[in-house]
Amino acid sequence: MKKIKTILIHIVCWLLVLGYLYGGALLNGISFNRAAFNISMNFTQLVQFYICYLWVYPKFLKRDKVVQLVAGIIFAMAAFIVIRYTIEEVLYLKWFNIHNYSDDTTAWAYISDNIYWSIAFVVVPAAVYGIEMSFKTERMNLKLKDEVVKAELMFLKSQINPHFLYNTLNYVYSLAIPVSDKLANAVLKLSDLMRYTLHESPDGKVSLDKEVEYLESYIALFKMRFEPHFFVDFLIEGVTDQKVAALMLIPFVENAFKHGVVNEEKSPVRIKLRVVGKRLSFEVSNKISRAQKDHSSGVGLVNLQRRLNLIYPEQHELLVSNNGNTYKTTLVLNI
Repeated sequence: MKKIKTILIHIVCWLLVLGYLYGGALLNGISFNRAAFNISMNFTQLVQFYICYLWVYPKFLKRDKVVQLVAGIIFAMAAFIVIRYTIEEVLYLKWFNIHNYSDDTTAWAYISDNIYWSIAFVVVPAAVYGIEMSFKTERMNLKLKDEVVKAELMFLKSQINPHFLYNTLNYVYSLAIPVSDKLANAVLKLSDLMRYTLHESPDGKVSLDKEVEYLESYIALFKMRFEPHFFVDFLIEGVTDQKVAALMLIPFVENAFKHGVVNEEKSPVRIKLRVVGKRLSFEVSNKISRAQKDHSSGVGLVNLQRRLNLIYPEQHELLVSNNGNTYKTTLVLNI
């Protein structure tokens, strides 16, 4: 719906611009040659506009891509020159026996003149794109503020103080030690998970190795429940102290354990975390369980997608595949 609205806005704007340019000519009359060259110019400007608006600025208007941005602008100007030359100096000459520039025009004179005419439609799409991005940023900020308000309301509605729960778990652990080592270890693992969720940082990010420790504690807690029939392959590569948004990876593992099969040796849950440079890849795959599930499936991943859009805008990729037998999620982050 948003795309249709955007297309309609562009159509209306172009109709207004063309109406302004050609309104007087239609009323007062215009020669064929003048009309032909105006049409070729406006068509070429239209093409250049969308090369910049749809490709150059969305892809390269970033701090770390200045060279690519300059190259993209040069490409757009070169396209302007080539397209205009093809229409006016080749096609018009063939079809109507007319062309725009005199025969003694040098190549440099032609190129420099068209660079001048192309500059306007490098600037105009930059302005349009910048205005659209400012509106988009404003909408995202409003959405973020709304999310903060909702989070605060949810916190106020909570009836259990998490610090109280954490301290209580430590007390239960001390009581469980004489009764059962297994029970005590389970309480300790749960206490570790609770302590991690209470961890706070100014930017909401934690060391990736700490996030891995949290995943390992979560897996270990589940293992106590299903052992000895619990099969999970967890592979880690390139993880050090890189920063990542807290609790960003756990929903994938939760989803796999909740809706997957964990007790088949031939079909283990496979978890792979790999970091190369500033690129993080996290893959989780599991055999789909045929057992009856509750109706809360997918809520965690939906909330995660909202977090990704807010914390890592245009810096993440989330892929989900389901062939009916295996469910796989892949998260790629620029960290």
